[in-house]
Amino acid sequence: MLTIRLARRGKKNQPSFRVVLAEKGRSAQGKFIEILGNYDPIKKTKSLKAERITHWISKGAQPSPTVHNLLVSEKIIDAKKIKAWRPKKKADAQKKESVPAA
Repeated sequence: MLTIRLARRGKKNQPSFRVVLAEKGRSAQGKFIEILGNYDPIKKTKSLKAERITHWISKGAQPSPTVHNLLVSEKIIDAKKIKAWRPKKKADAQKKESVPAA
């Protein structure tokens, strides 16, 4: 399955991202099929290849939640934004429930 996701580039504390098309099981920093754009959160710049992105979505590629929200903000796709992250569950509460009282 193909996915459109972000691949981190840049130095420490200076992130910039490539929007890439890759296999879902591959590493985020690993081999990709095509570069579909760039995103720089520091400078707040986005340059996306809208034509290629819509082509790959029509072929069945799924954007990651963060990329989905970028595409919605750039009006490349017509949809609502989705929640891109979930808070971590508290590990302490789960450990207390799993350990029976003596």
